[in-house]
Amino acid sequence: MFTIEKTSGIVIRLSGRLDASQADSARAVLDTITDSTVVDFKDLEYISSAGLGVLFATQKRLREAGKELTLTSMNAHIRDVFRYARFDVIFRIE
Repeated sequence: MFTIEKTSGIVIRLSGRLDASQADSARAVLDTITDSTVVDFKDLEYISSAGLGVLFATQKRLREAGKELTLTSMNAHIRDVFRYARFDVIFRIE
């Protein structure tokens, strides 16, 4: 199961498993972001390449507008996925 929710104006919380079957629901929320935003990964257990693609597209769109995503509270496994994909150089990860 996957959920994505805006917890405030600049924080989005992900939980569960973000895979190809959930990429469209993540995209629907992330496409509404127009300012720099924090994405909280605390409760996210898994992310697939489709999930990475949604985040990458959002980051690219925001950077073109001078904004960015900041990713926080990743577990060790998801942090490794970002490192192996070299996304750790594309995103600010705290």
